[in-house]
Amino acid sequence: MSLVVIGGNAAGLSAAARARRIDPHLKITVLERGSTISYSSCGIPYYVEGRVHSLDELVMHTPEYFRRERNIEVRTGTDVAAIRHPQRELSLAGGERIPYERLVIATGARAGNAGIRGADQPHVFTLQSFDDAERMKRFLQDRKPKTAAVIGAGYIGLEAADVLRAHGIRVTLFQEDDRILGVRDAGLRQALLARFQRFGVEFRPNEAVRTIENLSVNGVEAGVAVVAAGFQPNVELAQDAGVEIGQTGAIRVSERQETNLHGVFAAGDCAEAIHQITGRPAYIPLGTTANKTGRVAGANAAGRRERFAGVMGTSIVRVCGLGAGMTGLSPSQAAAEGFDAVSAAVEARERPSYFWGTQTRVELVAERRSGRLLGGSVIGERGVAGRTNVIAAALQGRLRADEMEQMDLAYAPPYASVWDPLLIAVQQLRKLID
Repeated sequence: MSLVVIGGNAAGLSAAARARRIDPHLKITVLERGSTISYSSCGIPYYVEGRVHSLDELVMHTPEYFRRERNIEVRTGTDVAAIRHPQRELSLAGGERIPYERLVIATGARAGNAGIRGADQPHVFTLQSFDDAERMKRFLQDRKPKTAAVIGAGYIGLEAADVLRAHGIRVTLFQEDDRILGVRDAGLRQALLARFQRFGVEFRPNEAVRTIENLSVNGVEAGVAVVAAGFQPNVELAQDAGVEIGQTGAIRVSERQETNLHGVFAAGDCAEAIHQITGRPAYIPLGTTANKTGRVAGANAAGRRERFAGVMGTSIVRVCGLGAGMTGLSPSQAAAEGFDAVSAAVEARERPSYFWGTQTRVELVAERRSGRLLGGSVIGERGVAGRTNVIAAALQGRLRADEMEQMDLAYAPPYASVWDPLLIAVQQLRKLID
């Protein structure tokens, strides 16, 4: 049997590698439009910042590695023009045709210009590809701009603002509504705004950017601009082949990552997933999800029957040296989804003051009647990823607040307080539930 994978990054290569482990005799071909495969796009901002010294450090494997070690043929610079599923073949841009019996679509997503006029100017950038990173780093070194505008207050926007601030550039962050990191909750927003203010990042909510005029964005001077809005899944190739697109705008898949076309699977940033809390389709493109859905798609394409449990949006971002982690639903999102929810937020030291403990903010959300945890967020200087992951594990296990209160968390003064901020938060949450 032959398996062809369209896309040579996280989801596509995870699918190919998983399929190879299951079936050593399977003929596997990966087709990648770009020149680089198996790279960390999440590391690109840190190359621009200077923390990563070479883009080569972000590349995990080469096509030669996959041929030699995995017996997987990887073709770069290969643009798929059409999927002809009735004939079980792909048409390449140059006219070549490649047959397949099973297909995995892992075409990812793209950073758009959000319909902004003037976004094609040489001082305007996105932060998705190696070319983007190389151009932007060279521009910062050569032009040494003093001011910057970042359009979009999502994860990429906040990372871009942090990178530019690290270069000593005065940053203005624009957002078309009042959300930061996709949420409107006052507590989380206030904590992040305080950090912006401390480090000189101006946040301008409810201010859409329609035009970039030379070195000005909405009347604000901008020697460099980053468009971090308009992120879109690459679904056109699949849609033209008859693959169904879901209500989120991404490819609709089953829990086995199979599309409506038998034998055609989709994974990664081009596909939607079921949200574990709401039970409804969601589009939350993250590298962790891409790798996991790729593995499931590859396993099923190779003949197994595996399922993907879904997503909760567990993520973390650095904001001016502060970690901000989120998982599940925020209070405002829970209300919008129709839950009768309660939330509790606390600030407590992540370890004792005599071990230089710093304040950590934890907010937890639960359903009022059942006490089931719905989500949470953690903001602090240390231990944010670990605490966010504990909340994610509690959500995955469908724990109630009273059950989370009994979690046996580690304690030693160099690492944690005897009452972890998570436990203090869940104690406060239980008071509201009771």
